[in-house]
Amino acid sequence: MNRNTSAIYQDLDQILVTREEIAAKVQELGLQITRDYAGTSPVMICILKGACLFFTDLIREIDLPLTTEFMAISSYGSATKSSGVVRIMKDLDNDILDKDVIIVEDIVDTGITLNYLTKILKQRGARSLKIAAMLDKKARRKVENLQVDYVCFDIPDAYVVGYGLDFDQRYRNLPDIGVLSPRIYGNG
Repeated sequence: MNRNTSAIYQDLDQILVTREEIAAKVQELGLQITRDYAGTSPVMICILKGACLFFTDLIREIDLPLTTEFMAISSYGSATKSSGVVRIMKDLDNDILDKDVIIVEDIVDTGITLNYLTKILKQRGARSLKIAAMLDKKARRKVENLQVDYVCFDIPDAYVVGYGLDFDQRYRNLPDIGVLSPRIYGNG
């Protein structure tokens, strides 16, 4: 997909993180997780749908006998801001009792969804629980005590799409992460 000629790039105000920067940071994060979890077999939980690209790239960079799980959690619907109401749309297939768990998320902003999720997974008996996020938008944080253990990029308070992140289920296929133009989501 060519950044200069692709139609969907025309909907961006700017490219915030390039595919090359993403690849380098994901590789670095994979090496760090490999070191931090040496001698263990962590359970990597992908939060669908947004984290799917980050998740698949990240687990290929981790040199450990890990297992994978998937969850779908909703707090947005088709809106651009979190509703604050969290619902589990797809739950884990296997038990996490006494397992080292890493939640893999596309973006952390308010922290409401991850705060809810971490409480549930702790109640299910995870031995340890950490969060890996592609993006951290601290300016929108509403849950102050949320610990994000692994972060690829801190970003400003902007509506971003690409590399799995969407607006109304579109733009996930952008290989870069860009700021969506407000004219697209109706605020401009």
